[in-house]
Amino acid sequence: MMEQPPPPARDKLLFTPGPLTTSLSVKAAMLRDAGSWHFEFNEIVRGVREKLLEVAGVPAGEYVCVLMQGSGTFGVEATVTSTVPPDGRLLVAVNGAYGERIVRMAEVARVPVTALRFPEDQPADPEAIALVLADDPSITSVAAVHCETTTGVLNPIEAIGEAVSRARRTYIVDAMSSFGAVPIDMRATGIDYLVSSANKCIEGVPGFSFVIARREALLATDGFARSLSLDLLGQLRGFEANGQFRFTPPTHVVLAFAQALKELDAEGGVAGRAARYRANHETLVAGMRGLGFRALVRPEEQSYIITSFLYPEHPRFEFADFYRRLSDKGMIIYPGKLTQVDSFRIGNIGRLFEADIRALLAAIRETLIEMGIREG
Repeated sequence: MMEQPPPPARDKLLFTPGPLTTSLSVKAAMLRDAGSWHFEFNEIVRGVREKLLEVAGVPAGEYVCVLMQGSGTFGVEATVTSTVPPDGRLLVAVNGAYGERIVRMAEVARVPVTALRFPEDQPADPEAIALVLADDPSITSVAAVHCETTTGVLNPIEAIGEAVSRARRTYIVDAMSSFGAVPIDMRATGIDYLVSSANKCIEGVPGFSFVIARREALLATDGFARSLSLDLLGQLRGFEANGQFRFTPPTHVVLAFAQALKELDAEGGVAGRAARYRANHETLVAGMRGLGFRALVRPEEQSYIITSFLYPEHPRFEFADFYRRLSDKGMIIYPGKLTQVDSFRIGNIGRLFEADIRALLAAIRETLIEMGIREG
């Protein structure tokens, strides 16, 4: 008879932008198996797709929700490679690593692409985007990242959407780190395709992404796909034909996500979750400022999802040591991803509360004392 393993120790808290700390009930939802073609699982998938349209605030019929196996990157790549016409060109507003990733996706798939780059610590400029669209009629689609997780800067997707709508181009928004916690009016913003994933603000676990699309726009992309498995319209047709994924679905992840959606509702939906995350962020920034850290992004351009902090100007500060000491205290933060300045990032999404943020701040203070950077 096999011995049961001992119960795991308490997980470390993840102050990251995803994967993130999840509730025990979300984890528990995965403690069962589901038949990938069974009608009960298909009904859960249908409910998830319908609920995501509700969270997005858009009507079924006019909009559709397509689930795609894989991380959020898979969903963005599916959208880029499935919706830009064969003779089209994609314009990408770039002010961080995730905008650069979209450019690279297009290049690998041989989708003609123009990168309009902005400083990493500043939002994209809608007027500059409008000028490029006016000068280049070959551009058929525009992509922007809402919360650029490289720094935490929040891009003005509404103003960008106005420029895209005036120019009559297709609008793709990577809302990976914002959907579910930052209010987005898809209709008013003119978004044709919004992409996010299970393991972000809805507080599920990694394993699938989803695309909320204007149905008319997606149906017009027949024959555009450059990939079999990432064919967005092909997957929609699969769901509408028999309610199933075309290829093996992430069954346990879907079960966890269905539970996470219930917990989003219980918290008061997007507004309720936004309030908790905003309170976390305000506590974090005030506490870090009190410890001598400076945020990279200006407050008016900073999201409440993740914040970049500059390294302190002290000869004893080494990020690897700082990170390890915090990890030993049960706190996981995020390294920086900037190319110009030394920074690290702290996220405050997931199943985290102000008490957790205060615990992190206490651990950071203790760590600075241990490193000889701050007096006790």
